Amino acid sequence: MTEAGRRVQPNLSRFTVASVIRTFRDENRIERLPPRGGRGLTFTAEQETAIVNMVLANNVIRLREIQNRVIEDNIIFPNIHTVSLSTIDRVLKRNHVRMKQVYQVPFERNSDRVKELRYQYVQRVLELDANAAPQEYLFVDEAGFNLTKTRRRGRNIIGHRATVDVPGQRGGNITMCAAIGQQGVIHHHAHLGPYNAALLIAFFDSLHNILITPQEEGPEQPNYVIIWDNVSFHRAALVQDWFIAHPRFSGLFLPPYSPFLNPIEELFSAWRWKVYDRNPHERMTLLQAMEEACGDIHADACQGWIRHARRRKHCMRCG
Repeated sequence: MTEAGRRVQPNLSRFTVASVIRTFRDENRIERLPPRGGRGLTFTAEQETAIVNMVLANNVIRLREIQNRVIEDNIIFPNIHTVSLSTIDRVLKRNHVRMKQVYQVPFERNSDRVKELRYQYVQRVLELDANAAPQEYLFVDEAGFNLTKTRRRGRNIIGHRATVDVPGQRGGNITMCAAIGQQGVIHHHAHLGPYNAALLIAFFDSLHNILITPQEEGPEQPNYVIIWDNVSFHRAALVQDWFIAHPRFSGLFLPPYSPFLNPIEELFSAWRWKVYDRNPHERMTLLQAMEEACGDIHADACQGWIRHARRRKHCMRCG
């Protein structure tokens, strides 16, 4: 036995060799038996898939609700008469389902009505692109800034909070209205407090003077299409009268629940953090930081955001 063990493996015991020979003689096998013993799995693979589908259909379903459904379902779970919450939790973890913070999505965001409005918007943009007269798109929106806004995540040694100093008083919002195009940020204006129709008219007058000077008046100049959201004061009669008085400009409203079609949203996202990286602690320094941060945003970034939004339009057209 010892010699046989050394031929197979130098460290193989003669008792192991004897055990292998005895098993082969008695049971006609040399392989290990599969592991056995203990309790088997409660659910089959199909039943686990059904439990995961419950979570996919309702992301806020509780373990207790899953338990009740499993026990009451005699079609998919005929063999399950009782099951613990911990067992269901293990099944979900095994299938990579974890507890997460709930992100609220308006139920109308992807309704058939909104999808149809998005399709009509894309068709309108395509019609404008096909016009013989050159069209230039300008994207306009407003965003609020305040002193307490800062980064929400940071780093520190384990056991210590990540902290950042902020003013004790939040202060009022500073609203920034901006317009971007292929040239970059064409015009921006900050106001202490909320924006309204009168301020918007003043903004448009300044934008008109920037884009159309008396020396540049002529039929070869492009028409400008203002693309913006559906906020109420954008539809004010005062604003509509301004467009009538300035025929070179026209407005095109975005469909509801569609900020991803407006590239200026990405501008404000980048702009906001460039402002707060300067750590303003009072309103005047916040205004100064907003002006300085504008210079950090270049035309090529705006062009990339516009291309990004246009790709989404093409996806909706094809879909």
